[in-house]
Amino acid sequence: MSLDFNDETFRGDFTYRNSERAIKRFPFPFPEDNYMYSVNMEPHVPGPVGSVFEHMFDVDEHYVSEMRDRAQVLADDPLRCQSLPHMELAGWDLLELIMESKALDYPHWFSLTKDGNQWHWVNRPLQIEQKFTFLDASTLPCGPMEYITRQTQGDFTLQDQRDEDLWIEAGMVTTQADWSLDFDIGMSFKQWHAPVPLAHQLGIFDRALKFLLKLQHGVPVRRFNWTMTVDPLLDTSPENYPKWGPSKTTMTPETVGRRQHLRVELQTLHRLPRSNAIAFPIRCYLISFQDLVTVPKWARRMHRVVQTIPDELATYKGFIRNKPLMLDYLAQFDDGLPTSPGFAPE
Repeated sequence: MSLDFNDETFRGDFTYRNSERAIKRFPFPFPEDNYMYSVNMEPHVPGPVGSVFEHMFDVDEHYVSEMRDRAQVLADDPLRCQSLPHMELAGWDLLELIMESKALDYPHWFSLTKDGNQWHWVNRPLQIEQKFTFLDASTLPCGPMEYITRQTQGDFTLQDQRDEDLWIEAGMVTTQADWSLDFDIGMSFKQWHAPVPLAHQLGIFDRALKFLLKLQHGVPVRRFNWTMTVDPLLDTSPENYPKWGPSKTTMTPETVGRRQHLRVELQTLHRLPRSNAIAFPIRCYLISFQDLVTVPKWARRMHRVVQTIPDELATYKGFIRNKPLMLDYLAQFDDGLPTSPGFAPE
């Protein structure tokens, strides 16, 4: 697989960009012309060649720049990565899952060789080479979860299962949509999701928890989530709200196409073999409205989704203030024609 990694920024001058290929493979999250919060789980099985579902962990043109941005976030705020002591084994489980998957799926970029517990990892894009003893944290420069998630796109939480519940007790979270690992760590599944409107009344989280408690090793699942972001900013954390929150007040009709971004999370869940914990990768993808509307079906549907979404959800997802601006922009691309079911372009 030939791919040039972008040299881009997700802050300051915002040089982030999507190539034509990246636009075509963007995980557009709306299968219908309206939206309501749902569990929407499906098996995380390999998808079409070139899609974000092709491999267990997607590596795309933004990889190197995203890892550079993560390093900057961690340098500014080390608490974005935390692991309670009893979660170290789960961290090793996650390291094994990611290393084996990447070495299998992207052998031109990553390699892993094993001699018993003596492992040799090579990450060519980031120019990392590490020999270490599996399950011996003293042989890595940091804990196993931190080590591998510094090299993997997306956020990660590790959830311990006990007392018929899931507890978020480790994580690497630097690209989140306005939630805080430092605040949530130690919370139960429903406590963590408490801010989500409407879904509790609909019984969404009761069903989701029941499903996840039965998740089996080797049978991962996936779902979409989404929100909106002004400018292609990965780090929209509560801790940094004073830096990014005011940007919502500065958009204009002339800049909405370039600055308003749909932010999609491809969320996968994996039962881990030794610890029995659940790994929850949350991979963030960003696309500007001006790029999104180059796909006619997506342009029509995005207009209709924003138009019909309940105000409670628009508020929760952070775009109620700019909803009129967004609708005015998107309306010019909605020709009233019907859209076909599903996520894919016509």
